[in-house]
Amino acid sequence: YDAHIGEYFTLRGVLLWTVNDFLAYRNLSGCVVKGYKACPICSDDTPSHRLKNGHKICYIGHRKWLPINHPYRRQRAAFNGKPEYGTPPEPLHGEEVLRIVEDINYIWGSKNGGSVGENDGDRVCWKKKSKFFDLEYWKYLHVRHVLDVMHIEKNVCDSIIGTLLEIPGKKKDGIAARLDLLNMGVKTDLQPKYGERRTRLPPGPWNLSRAEKRAVCNSFYGMKVPEGYYSRLLGLKSHDCHTLMQQLLPVAIRSILEKPARYAITLLCFFFNAICAKMVDVSKLDKLEEDVVVTLCLLEKYFPPSFFDIMVHLVVHLVREVRLCGPVYFRWMYPFERYMKVLKGYVQNLTRLEGCIAERYIAEEAVEFCTEHLSDVSTVGVPSSQKMGVSKPLSGCTAHLYVLENTEEVLPYIEEHMIHIKTTYPKFRKRTKWLQDKHNSTFIQWLHFKVQSELNGEEHNGVSENLRWLAAGPSMAAPSYRSYLINGVKFNTKAQDDVRTVQNSGVYLLAHTMQVASAKDKNPIVSNMGFYGVIQEIWDLDYQKFRIPVLRCDWIDNTLGLVVDELGFTLVDLSKIGYRNDQFVMASQVKQVFYVDDPMHRGWSVVLSMPNREYNDVIGDDVL
Repeated sequence: YDAHIGEYFTLRGVLLWTVNDFLAYRNLSGCVVKGYKACPICSDDTPSHRLKNGHKICYIGHRKWLPINHPYRRQRAAFNGKPEYGTPPEPLHGEEVLRIVEDINYIWGSKNGGSVGENDGDRVCWKKKSKFFDLEYWKYLHVRHVLDVMHIEKNVCDSIIGTLLEIPGKKKDGIAARLDLLNMGVKTDLQPKYGERRTRLPPGPWNLSRAEKRAVCNSFYGMKVPEGYYSRLLGLKSHDCHTLMQQLLPVAIRSILEKPARYAITLLCFFFNAICAKMVDVSKLDKLEEDVVVTLCLLEKYFPPSFFDIMVHLVVHLVREVRLCGPVYFRWMYPFERYMKVLKGYVQNLTRLEGCIAERYIAEEAVEFCTEHLSDVSTVGVPSSQKMGVSKPLSGCTAHLYVLENTEEVLPYIEEHMIHIKTTYPKFRKRTKWLQDKHNSTFIQWLHFKVQSELNGEEHNGVSENLRWLAAGPSMAAPSYRSYLINGVKFNTKAQDDVRTVQNSGVYLLAHTMQVASAKDKNPIVSNMGFYGVIQEIWDLDYQKFRIPVLRCDWIDNTLGLVVDELGFTLVDLSKIGYRNDQFVMASQVKQVFYVDDPMHRGWSVVLSMPNREYNDVIGDDVL
């Protein structure tokens, strides 16, 4: 009912696509997802090959997605022994699919299940007509069933980890895989070597020694990550595989494997990191698609054909669906899988499943409604204390100066004070560093008297309440904390992290600051610069009417302790501390990062960033 015009209307909904795992993809779309034509996008042109000894179908042949003049197309021995002159298959439109499946009469039942109809040769990939074609617009959709990135990423991760660590049931290497190389006549250096008493399998680029396997496991075991980053790597659930593929696996293998194989795995991890981002630059999708095709071809060069199951092949189509459907996080199965976990937790009586879920849901809904009216009430139980107490910080003036210089209302006064200094000391007006040091030492007192004179004069109407209390300065006794939660992100001090199994003390700041080449540099450059640090103290500056949390950090010296390697990893040496005269930053200005020991360079750490989390903690009458 439209209350504005006072009329009833028919509200219609549109089903854009279905979100499901690959097995459900078969049931909902009617296509096969195994065998020679297992790819629903490539359909009849799926690049597949049967491995006689492995008794499975592998999906190799990604060179057809490369540019026509790419050198990989002409290489033989490194791939399947043949040059590649084919072109990538075109996905079928909905109208073409409907034409193929229109005459299929599917017989339901486990005994007589199957399809009956004409033109069996045209529908090898299709077993039934999808019920969704009853929707009049369904045949016009470019993407009707999306590929679930969550399950694809997990299966690819399992294949990589299982192959590297030789996990039974997960590894893709063995005597059968090597015999298939012999049958295909490729990779002669990896084929079985027959001796008088035993058959030897030459080590491949993916094989690790016992010491290297131990190094990988120790790298994972020693990682301290932020709270809530993952659950447990021991179980290797879907979200754990997500964190491995996104960030942790490229770090763990930095010191092992041959460089080409390590490079290919790292590029694949970078692809998943880019494809799962919340914001995707459309102009970079073509380059991303080219890169993932090259990455799959690199994997074909250095890994056995048995590695390439259908999940690895589906990676080549993910960029197409991002281009047509938007960011991945809108259409993967994480929300549904997590909610299924919640519903399973509701069940306490296995003979009354629906009743348990309904009663628990109603109870939680009632409690949630009540908490909207009790926002100031403490939570149930005894929460751990996060406050360390009240202290008198020795560097309170430095923290207060930082707050003033990063408050928009104070910026006009900073410009006025700089003009005042240049007028008072005309012979130093061209010495930028001297002017900045003089400004830092005198601005707090100057601002206090400046605001007081405006309040006592006729200009007091232009002074806001916030500016008045800022100029007055904070209380000398500042509460300090071991942990602080702001915008949904929890920060810890370094001392707090040392006694815990998580790491919440790493921060990153992008600042518009002065860059000095040396101590003798009298004309530094002002530009944007990134800084990495570790939180040492958390203060809550009290300005009577409001409080501002500030962090005292040890910042890494960008000259001595910061390096970016060829793959784009940022390495820091946490012992190289600089910028001791400018240690403070407001908690709202930093992003959380964490540091992982670099297996390749002793004493250095790899910087990894936390995924962005949207947070809204606004409670008001309009919400109720």
